[in-house]
Amino acid sequence: MKLGIIGLPNVGKSTLFNAITKAGAEAANYPFCTIEPNVGVVTVPDERLQKLHEIYRSKKTVYTTMEFYDIAGLVRGASKGEGLGNKFLGHIREVAAVVHVVRCFSDENVVHVEGKLDPLDDIETVNLELILSDMELVERRLHRTQKNLKADRGLQAEIATLQRVQTALENGKPARSLDFSDEERDFVKSLDLLSNKPVIYAANVSEAEAGDPDGNAMVKRVRELAEAEGADTVMLCAKVESELAELDDAEKLLFFEELGIKESGLDQLIHASYRLLDLVSFLTAGEPEVRAWTIRRGMKAPQAAGRIHTDFEKGFIRADTIRYEKLVECGGNLAAAREKGLIRSEGKEYVVQDGDVIHFLFNV
Repeated sequence: MKLGIIGLPNVGKSTLFNAITKAGAEAANYPFCTIEPNVGVVTVPDERLQKLHEIYRSKKTVYTTMEFYDIAGLVRGASKGEGLGNKFLGHIREVAAVVHVVRCFSDENVVHVEGKLDPLDDIETVNLELILSDMELVERRLHRTQKNLKADRGLQAEIATLQRVQTALENGKPARSLDFSDEERDFVKSLDLLSNKPVIYAANVSEAEAGDPDGNAMVKRVRELAEAEGADTVMLCAKVESELAELDDAEKLLFFEELGIKESGLDQLIHASYRLLDLVSFLTAGEPEVRAWTIRRGMKAPQAAGRIHTDFEKGFIRADTIRYEKLVECGGNLAAAREKGLIRSEGKEYVVQDGDVIHFLFNV
């Protein structure tokens, strides 16, 4: 659950990171202000936990979290070492997905590293450096695999996949744009290609445009590009989000009312990140604690139990499960829920769903 915040220098990455984590990463008006990646942990907003906390008056409420890495700005030539590029590209390799911050605001006082403001050019610059870095890696791997082919004819499938990826990269297409079989996907994932990382585009607008859901012409172009790629776009104003991060909940609500919005850009970004990584949350609830547990979509009950404790998975018997909405309707009264037949006893093949409230039974 590690996401890297990337983009050109001076597009608002560190300001956004500050808002996400309140960590105070340095945000300055010059390139390469961030050299070592700052790391921050952010709580995933979930209104269900607050409701369960109120019902059970729980002593403890534990939200699930995500890690965001504020990675230094990439520049043209990064794949060849420009602007400490190789080091920065290595940082991107460590994350599961990327949030690509794109500047969609005009401000003469904020330097643009390319000397002109064009969000699609900015995206192309960053994507090209990722692709060039991947081309080098794929070329080396392909050469090595072809040398070993005589000793192992089973490598032919790997070679075919590598050649497909190489052709796409040479045509300026990221690896993630290709369709792979399950076997190919696992192999390509093992290569850890930068252009194979799933991406969200964060369109950073001015304060004046923060409350406009449609954004400006630049945001529209970013959305069109993202849609063509099958990616999400979140529009936000990093500066406003940074200021919002300093307010309490009541003050935030007033601010939202003034702007005419229901959810902050940051909350939208976190939820989009959840979707991007194909994650869901199941819940555990009671007087001692209510808690959200993050799992991959499609995970079965024993593996979900293992997220709580490995003993739960090893000795799994069954999962007593109720939908969050049904539990709330019963006021948290499990006996009443059981009488109504709302609690299901699920076995080892049950695929856990987002919003399941589960009590696991297991052998010690």
